[in-house]
Amino acid sequence: MNLSEDIKPISYLKSKTAEVINRVNENQRSVIITQNGEAKAVVQDIKSYENLQNSLNLLKLIIHSEKEIEEGKVQEHSEMFEELEKKLF
Repeated sequence: MNLSEDIKPISYLKSKTAEVINRVNENQRSVIITQNGEAKAVVQDIKSYENLQNSLNLLKLIIHSEKEIEEGKVQEHSEMFEELEKKLF
């Protein structure tokens, strides 16, 4: 992160919105928007946002799976395939 380029006050965003959006889309680096000296928002390109959301969803699946393993909610793969075959055929 380059603080002088990646942190901007809200007044900068108001006056140069198109420029900020173009920049985050070109370099795929988020811009932190401050208000009264405090970080309040992040402007991010859509692809980076989608990647972040996908990563978070995968982590949630892993956590859920680990919890089910700990609780003994597992099934042998051969049993699973047998059940699938019965349902499909």
